[in-house]
Amino acid sequence: MVLPGGFHNLYKTNNKLMKKLILICSAIFLISCGSKTTDKKTELENLKKERVTLNLRITALESEVGNTSAAQEARNVSILEVNQTSFSNYLEVQGKIDAEDNVRVSSEAQGVITAVYAGIGQNVGRGQVLAQIDDKVLRQSISELQTQLELANTLFQRQKNLWDQKIGTEIQYLNAKTQKEAAEKRISTIRSQVSMYKIKAPISGTIDEMDLKVGQAVSPGMSSIRIINANKLKAKAQVAESFAGRVNEGDDVQVILPDLLDTIRTKITFASKTIDPVSRSFNVEIKLPSNGRYRPNMLSILRIIDYRNDKALIVPVNAIQKAENGDYLFISESGKAKRVNIQTGKISDGKAEILSGIKVGDKVIVAGTDGLSPGDIVKAN
Repeated sequence: MVLPGGFHNLYKTNNKLMKKLILICSAIFLISCGSKTTDKKTELENLKKERVTLNLRITALESEVGNTSAAQEARNVSILEVNQTSFSNYLEVQGKIDAEDNVRVSSEAQGVITAVYAGIGQNVGRGQVLAQIDDKVLRQSISELQTQLELANTLFQRQKNLWDQKIGTEIQYLNAKTQKEAAEKRISTIRSQVSMYKIKAPISGTIDEMDLKVGQAVSPGMSSIRIINANKLKAKAQVAESFAGRVNEGDDVQVILPDLLDTIRTKITFASKTIDPVSRSFNVEIKLPSNGRYRPNMLSILRIIDYRNDKALIVPVNAIQKAENGDYLFISESGKAKRVNIQTGKISDGKAEILSGIKVGDKVIVAGTDGLSPGDIVKAN
């Protein structure tokens, strides 16, 4: 488009003015931005100073409010002061009471019972005749042998008189002497067999079982009588092979009789040195004092002390807390709960031996630990 000359000059003039106006606005804008940037830096510095002041004030207020809240929310706990004490670990095994003299009596000969001289519950002495087996045949044999012995003895005396007078031969004398001695030995043998037909008590004690009756047939090895000496009782049990190195004769032991609510504190009187190949255990025995209430085969529990520490640090098992990285306790230190990691040893009777983590004088929190956290204010109830 072609403008007339006057209009063309006017256009050029306006264009120059627009450019100048744009330059002036740009300069003003730049000056304005620089001023605003300076103001923001100043404002930022002021805010930082205020923040430091506020932080100091907040910390002071938190301390005041925190102490007041802690005093109001102190936890009631039970505390145990740690001291050195004696600690024992027990091995418990089940056993029974038995009589040291507990024997079954059987006959030495075969035959029929003709008399019973003792009854159940009766006290008998060693060697006392308890029953008689029919020995009629043997007695008849003895009677016959006695007659033969008398004849042999008469012949021997006569032959001896002749021999003393140098009459007869030596063979005649020796023959008569041999016949006499043989008859004596036969009678002695028969008489010893007769004694086998008497059933006698091998020990002194009380008859606990008596199953013999008159007319009953018996034979050797057939047990029908039991005699017990209740004045000599013992507790016996079998202990696993794994404890062979820790259980020995002379060790302290508690014999608990649950049926009698009685406990006897004594020592092991016998510990076998042989391991049973089937049960993989060994026998232990403990002599018991005489007591009319104790009965053979009565249940007993043996608590054998297999470990002792006279300077142990112990706490109740319930006070020990469990975590993935090990056991720990809460102790009270300056009125606040503190968590300490521990290493436990033996545990017995609800008490645990602490090998490391606490020391004498520490105040262990033993109750009231539910929901307790390190740093909580605590007080003993």
